Amino acid sequence: MQITFLGTSSGVPTRARNVSSVALRLPQRSEVWLFDCGEGTQHQILRSELRISQLSRIFITHLHGDHIFGLMGLLASCGLAGNVEKVDIYGPSGLNEYLQAASRYSHTHFSYPIKVHVVKPGIIYQDDEFTVTCGLLHHRIPAFGYRIAEKDKTGRFDVEAAKALNIPSGPIYGQLKRGETVTLEDGRIIDGSTLCGPTEIGRKIAYCTDTVYCDGAVQLAENADVLIHEATFAHKDAEMAFQRLHSTSTMAAQTAYAASVRKLIMTHFSPRYAPGNDIDLKDLLQEAKAIFPNTIMAHDFMIYDVPRRRENKN
Repeated sequence: MQITFLGTSSGVPTRARNVSSVALRLPQRSEVWLFDCGEGTQHQILRSELRISQLSRIFITHLHGDHIFGLMGLLASCGLAGNVEKVDIYGPSGLNEYLQAASRYSHTHFSYPIKVHVVKPGIIYQDDEFTVTCGLLHHRIPAFGYRIAEKDKTGRFDVEAAKALNIPSGPIYGQLKRGETVTLEDGRIIDGSTLCGPTEIGRKIAYCTDTVYCDGAVQLAENADVLIHEATFAHKDAEMAFQRLHSTSTMAAQTAYAASVRKLIMTHFSPRYAPGNDIDLKDLLQEAKAIFPNTIMAHDFMIYDVPRRRENKN
């Protein structure tokens, strides 16, 4: 699981930062999932190491322009390129109507299937490897955060150990690989977990933007390996944050602390904190680290590989 930040500014782009978009690359299945799609996202993808042909799912948090203005252009380009098989799009009510209107007035016809799923709190997607849930955040319009949970995997099966125990190969090996307990023809009972390495704990990522501090974000981020959280304002501008229902750096850190996450990555920064101003982004990072030390600050094209964890059998 590899995270690529395609846009880390809030509201408007700057020379150094585009507006909101984060890509999750899943190398094991040659897929890219996109979270939000601000204006210019397709250009950011072209400048990155991502392959647009692998785009399969797009998750939209809310319908503010800096999160969706790039969506129609990206979908149209995918159609013209002719190398995208299908795209599932998840987002709030009104997203499908927005896309239909944009398609109608621009006379755009897609050469591949697009399905829009209206989300509500709970599980919105699940397969053999992943579960994606969403929850309500607290913003000026309906906004959702997303949690991507990779399912645990049984550790590597020790074939040589199985042979040493004279366990016949065949379907039994499959059961043992899954950690099941089987009874052999000679009466021996074999616990498959003893022949497997440490369980690979499924990785968990939470994506929460736009929102002021809220319980919904804490619940989505609970025990996550990575929390991607907006930090639009500095702590000094907390009153402005409450008025606009955005987060400060300290709110993002408080969410990470309350949720017991492993790492916080802040994004969605106001352009007001440019170098040379009274407060710049280094100050926001220091504010967050004072509450939650394992915090880093995203920048456009930053790549973060989510590390695996293994169950300790001791």
